[in-house]
Amino acid sequence: MDQIMKRSTLKEQDPDLGILAVQLSARVQRDIFRRSAEQGFDDVRPRHGAVLAYLDAEGTRPGELARLAGRNKQTMGAILDELERLGYVRRTPDPADRRAKLIVPTDRGLSFIAASDGFVHLIEQKLADTLGPDRYRDFRDALARGVASLPATGQDTEG
Repeated sequence: MDQIMKRSTLKEQDPDLGILAVQLSARVQRDIFRRSAEQGFDDVRPRHGAVLAYLDAEGTRPGELARLAGRNKQTMGAILDELERLGYVRRTPDPADRRAKLIVPTDRGLSFIAASDGFVHLIEQKLADTLGPDRYRDFRDALARGVASLPATGQDTEG
């Protein structure tokens, strides 16, 4: 009698898009944050990437960071509070509108951003070496088109 294969075994042997996306994201984040800790940034967590991945050196408004990261304003506010307490960002008045705030990276924040951009480049280079440059470019293009085809709005996946 044939036994029915467990769902977990099926998903392990033939992971669906959601599982592959989570695994890719988790592995990229683990690599970035392991390398970051080795460089003295052991207090940064993956949730902080919602800010640090998009932050401009001259500053970015909190609402724009929330939009770019796909987070609600409350979640973004909590992340900004943590990063400010850790010394990676500071809030300053926006010179274009004194009622608005800009989130500006500190020297420590700029150092982390430069380091993490370098780590992402290394990960991308490794993938390009593994897949070949043309296949990697096609993979990135297809992934970007796939992401763009799905709704960007909805509830935060992390709160």
